[in-house]
Amino acid sequence: MEVKIHESWKSRLQGEFDSPYFAALAAEVKKAYAAGRCYPPGPQIFAAFDKTPFDKVKAVIIGQDPYHGPSQAHGLAFSVKPPTPPPPSLLNIFAEIEREFGVTVDKTSGDLTRWAESGVLLLNSSLTVAQGAPMSHHGFGWERFTDAAIAALAREREHIVYMLWGTPARKKGAMVDRARNLVLEAPHPSPLSAYRGFFGCGHFKKADEYMRAHGVEPVAWF
Repeated sequence: MEVKIHESWKSRLQGEFDSPYFAALAAEVKKAYAAGRCYPPGPQIFAAFDKTPFDKVKAVIIGQDPYHGPSQAHGLAFSVKPPTPPPPSLLNIFAEIEREFGVTVDKTSGDLTRWAESGVLLLNSSLTVAQGAPMSHHGFGWERFTDAAIAALAREREHIVYMLWGTPARKKGAMVDRARNLVLEAPHPSPLSAYRGFFGCGHFKKADEYMRAHGVEPVAWF
């Protein structure tokens, strides 16, 4: 498996890469990619860790697994590369940003690379998926790997905003010290659950206010 990952993350996750479970995980992923179409493309599997260095993380947004359609996933949770239009969950995220800040978000692009480069770790719990088969690579071992990434942040960093949407994301928040960080929880922004509390959650403004209070440059969400 090709690993394109920022050195700040690679050094902290080297123990995972060297472990027997990761060798088994890599073998499963290689087999799946050889057997049929999987996403994201191999060089982009670790894009979240490559675009957002460990020491630059301001906020963490956790997704479940990559988009499973063609020309969508590129290694950042909720993000899609142009010319693919923003999927429904991302449109709901944009709608909440519009509601909170009273702005109009440009919805012609769903590429969140600028968020990642400004300090938002856009991390899926599972980093790969088979085409047309959501959750198909859960159980490979990705959850253990991404748990280790969150544990490293929780251990070494503070004053990070964790935006946890949906039950799987909330589970990852269990290892975060809420006295040293801001943990925000809401239902997932998918059309099936956004109306149960994602809309109106106020997470983006709360994140910016917390960052300002701790001397961190807020994220340009729009």
